[in-house]
Amino acid sequence: MVGDRQAIPRSEISAPAFMGREREVAALGQALSQPPAVVLVEAEPGAGKSRLVQEFLAAPIGQRHRLLVAVCPPFREALTLGPIVDAVRQAREGVAGLPLTALAGALRPLLPEWADDLPPLPAPLDDAKAARHRLFRALAELIRAMGVTGVIVEDVHWADPVTMEFLLFLASHRASRQQAEPPSLLVTYRPADVPPGSLLLRLSSRLPVGTTQLRIGLAPLDVLQTAGMVSSMLGDEPVSMEFARFLHERTGGVPLAVEESVRLLRDRADLFRRNGEWVRRLLPDLQVSPTIRDSVLERVQRLTRPAQQVLQAAAVFAEPTPGDTVTVVAGVVGGPSRAVADPVPPAADPVSPASSEPMSAAISEAVASGLLREDERLRLTFRHAFMSQVVYEAIPGAERRRLHRLAGEQLERLDPPPVVALTRHFREANQVEKWSHFAEQAAERAVAGGDHTTATALLTELLHAADQLPPETQLRLARRLATIALGRREQVDELHQRVVAVLRRVVETGSLNDREQAQLRNPLGRLLAQQGDLAAAQTELERAIPHLGQDTAEAGRVMTYLGWPWLGPWGAQAHREWLRRAAALDHSRLSPVERTSLQADRAVALLQLGDDEGWQVASALPAVSESDSPALRRQRCRACLNFGTAATLWGLYDRARRWLAEGMALADAEHYPRIRSKIAFGEVELAWLSGHWQELEPQLTAVAHDEDTEPLVALNAARLLGWWHTVDGSLRRGEEYFTAAMRDARHFGAIEDELDLAAGLGRLRLAEGRVGEALAVTAAPLAPVVSKQVWLFATALAPVRVAALTTAGKLNEAVELVTAYEQGVRERPVPASLAGLATCQALLAEGQGAPAAARYAAAAEAWQRLPRPYEVLLAQERQARCLFAEGAEQSGQELLTRVWQGLAELGARADEERVGRQLREYGVDVRRPWRGGRRGYGTQPSPRELEVIKLVLAGKTNREIAQVLHKSPRTVAGQLASVMRKLGVSSRTELAVRVVEEGLVAESEARPTG
Repeated sequence: MVGDRQAIPRSEISAPAFMGREREVAALGQALSQPPAVVLVEAEPGAGKSRLVQEFLAAPIGQRHRLLVAVCPPFREALTLGPIVDAVRQAREGVAGLPLTALAGALRPLLPEWADDLPPLPAPLDDAKAARHRLFRALAELIRAMGVTGVIVEDVHWADPVTMEFLLFLASHRASRQQAEPPSLLVTYRPADVPPGSLLLRLSSRLPVGTTQLRIGLAPLDVLQTAGMVSSMLGDEPVSMEFARFLHERTGGVPLAVEESVRLLRDRADLFRRNGEWVRRLLPDLQVSPTIRDSVLERVQRLTRPAQQVLQAAAVFAEPTPGDTVTVVAGVVGGPSRAVADPVPPAADPVSPASSEPMSAAISEAVASGLLREDERLRLTFRHAFMSQVVYEAIPGAERRRLHRLAGEQLERLDPPPVVALTRHFREANQVEKWSHFAEQAAERAVAGGDHTTATALLTELLHAADQLPPETQLRLARRLATIALGRREQVDELHQRVVAVLRRVVETGSLNDREQAQLRNPLGRLLAQQGDLAAAQTELERAIPHLGQDTAEAGRVMTYLGWPWLGPWGAQAHREWLRRAAALDHSRLSPVERTSLQADRAVALLQLGDDEGWQVASALPAVSESDSPALRRQRCRACLNFGTAATLWGLYDRARRWLAEGMALADAEHYPRIRSKIAFGEVELAWLSGHWQELEPQLTAVAHDEDTEPLVALNAARLLGWWHTVDGSLRRGEEYFTAAMRDARHFGAIEDELDLAAGLGRLRLAEGRVGEALAVTAAPLAPVVSKQVWLFATALAPVRVAALTTAGKLNEAVELVTAYEQGVRERPVPASLAGLATCQALLAEGQGAPAAARYAAAAEAWQRLPRPYEVLLAQERQARCLFAEGAEQSGQELLTRVWQGLAELGARADEERVGRQLREYGVDVRRPWRGGRRGYGTQPSPRELEVIKLVLAGKTNREIAQVLHKSPRTVAGQLASVMRKLGVSSRTELAVRVVEEGLVAESEARPTG
């Protein structure tokens, strides 16, 4: 669901919390508590080695030790013993008062500023090794005299050889009986940057007996830890798991890359708060920050030319690729094995596979660098996506195009060819003919797999190069693109807008005749309507009709579409005229599928206009049998769904159940999951309206939060959840659902849903006494109902609007609204509309100070005819209030007691409590009894819900959890949502923290395993 898109201010970004390294800190403390110890911490750049040291030093377990911290700078010519000497200088202002022997005089050359307090310089030694050993002994004596229990040296891969020798001296030097225990040693380094032959390798292999040894490898963060880290940077507000997965995929969970990416997204205003969570724009890629980019490039430049060429080719492939294919494209056929810092010049186009020796050497070097990895199938890929992106972006444009062409030519030889990869390679190589060929294939495969968005993106990109395509190809691609784009499940987004722009450009090229233009204007108009540009949609559709042929199915579809009540600014009569013209077409030449589709759509449009003729058209729709084609049975199934929805809107609930039941049987028989999910929700909505509320909340929660739910179905589930929480007394949650669903409805252009949501928000505002806000939230949504005279959609909203107007004293406006409602319903007596009107008439009478008890009784009877018990009880509550006001206190008390009992049985807790308070004010003793049944687990998760929690903490998706527990993904989503509601959290990140805090799972179980 799309909520308010509030961009993040720069001031709201803070330093990230220490995340996912608690065990490592504890291990460090334990090792250093058993001196002498040697601890090696290894990790790639940005993995958090320095942060680990900082957190250890700040933690109570680290403060028990007196530690000297040295850092090796990335100088090409490191200073001899520089890191250790600098650390000593920073730790003390001098050596005065330290118990030093004459040996310390050897430190005068290293610490000339302290020469006055150091012993005299000892006589020089002829043996250089002996002199160095004396210097090491003197420096070790100084460190012991300072009371240091441990020496930390960061980034020892940059240490000079003498510093490394000193560290080995410290690690292997045993104290005499008179001396204190030698200090422990903790070093951090990047394995890929350790030079060949480094003495660092001896730190873990040649240590004295009794030395405590520990090696820590810092793994990247997992998805849950990534989410926690990002959340800590954003004021501890939750982040969406989609955003967390996106960042984790692009950064590989490297903490520095995550942090820099969040700051870069902030700088580009690509972060927003939606539904209480931080999310990102729909970006296909994530830019790499300059800090990360420079670090990666510096590592690349240290490699030989063949290894750099392998990296470039691997970056162009961007997915696991056999090493021999990578090296053929890279052109590694020999060459000097020397390090280069300049950009790699283009290699000649290879015509044969690279020789094995240079190829193996180049691959080995690239893998040893830590940038590439080789899987068990000998395929090469970058260790992290951001590394690949950095290398790719550094390739000059012409060379990049050449490499893409070579990659495409290599992959073309495969059987079957990888069409998606070939589309990308030939697109980047600017080989339009081949690009078009493979893009069409890739799009069709995506559609076959139900992925209309990928197919839409592929064809949209291709049509951006329309100037290089023949007109007939442009037309074919544009028509296919329009068809696919209309089938997308996603909301209106940037891709939708790009499709509209591309189609408009193709229409306006001047190379298409009138009929060809019309064939594009039809879907273009529909896409414009989807994004809310109704006037432009109307223009395109009306321009298309004259050139489609008056007796074609396409012309009939356009006319029927123009007959839908919410398209365009005109009134209901104009819509009816379009439907009349559609019915007048000659249908004899249409196929049974086309006739069924047009007839069903016309019936639904008439029903939405409140015309009883629509039921006649629906009844005349031919039934289907098992011998009919799947396409015809699908059209009948779709018609059943739409007729059932219309019957629900009319208040004809028995009829709605019959239509939905027939549709469900067809959907199950023909395996139509999308239509089935909509029918299932239609049945849930019927259950809600008719007062069958048992177990509805888990079902609605599962639908609203299931990642596979249709967006419009999820929107409507959120709408009903808003009502559920409102009647249950969770007004804040109800408002959140209403508000988020309202923005989604506007994004989708779902005007009818917006009306019901406005009714829910308006009722909430009135209950809170915020009359002005109730007026504001109900005004705009009701305006098109009044102007178009489609009162069928005012059933829920009009009474709330009248109540707000009368409460605010705007009686003239209330009279105008009720009068218009009466006139509109008089000609089209729809049961639900009549009940809504009766409620409006009662509210108006009460607002005018007239006796209104009888009118509320009439409204309750109208709602009962549907039946809609919740509205019956609300009308009777108002009736009882009026009876009290009119002096019939006994009748009012009896009626109010029955209302209280009915609300309790229904499960409307908030209304039950409100009416109970009123009864107690009248002296009636009311107590809510327990009505039997399982008492449940209250605010604590059930055992089954705990199973789900543990798998969530293991990093599994709803679908994976469903497979493990042998449940449906929707059931898992419902249980997860129930747990989150019980614990008062709104994201998986918060859930992970809360369950550990409350002891629901052990802390060891809260660390994901995959």
